[in-house]
Amino acid sequence: MDAPSVLTLLESALNHCAVVVDRDGGLLLALLTAGLVGGATHCVGMCGPFVLAQVGARLEQVPASRMSEFHRLAGAAVLPYHLGRATTYAGIGAAAAAVAGHVAALPGLKWFSVALLAFAALFFLAYALRGVVALLPRIDLPWHNRWSDAVARLARPLFGNPTGWRGYGLGLALGFIPCGLLYGAVAAAAASGSALTGAAGMAAFALGTLPSLLMVGLAGQFAARTWRTAVAHAAPLIMAVNAGVLGWMAWSLV
Repeated sequence: MDAPSVLTLLESALNHCAVVVDRDGGLLLALLTAGLVGGATHCVGMCGPFVLAQVGARLEQVPASRMSEFHRLAGAAVLPYHLGRATTYAGIGAAAAAVAGHVAALPGLKWFSVALLAFAALFFLAYALRGVVALLPRIDLPWHNRWSDAVARLARPLFGNPTGWRGYGLGLALGFIPCGLLYGAVAAAAASGSALTGAAGMAAFALGTLPSLLMVGLAGQFAARTWRTAVAHAAPLIMAVNAGVLGWMAWSLV
């Protein structure tokens, strides 16, 4: 492929991205901030041990004589893992949005996108009111635990040397472990009905979770808890605003 063709493809891709941001900027921002809140209040506890296990395994492979600040930072950042996780999230978002778009196009099912946005809005609002939700009976989902255990078993061999493509593969695999906030994010991304927007929305969600998990790898769980405490104070307001944005989007489609 010659240079002009590459430049044409890049220009077309950038134009598509600009259209998505202009059309669905509110949705992308809501998912980005939801990821930021979820990363600090949920992902630190759930994914932090995975990150720390990788950091230890990666740094053990670098001889003390070759250890430098660059090696330490690169090992602690575990960027291939985060890229793999973002790839899985983006793929799930694209698939969910493509399916939802086809369903909403069927006669009599235009309300489907509205229902997805309403579900995501209610989910985010419930997250903002966690003190109230905590009083409700806990619903046990056996399939949730079985699925998580199966994914963890399949990914376990990759923990031995989580560098390069193995670290990326580990992120791909562990991205399929379900969590509560992920359901709301996928529903919001799917409501767009566009595979590109769904992928971009879930990539934005993954990007939002990154600061907390990077802090775990670079400074350990204690520093992450400090960050978590700071974000937790603003979390209810952020999630309530997100719920309002998604609710308004649902209302505008009615």
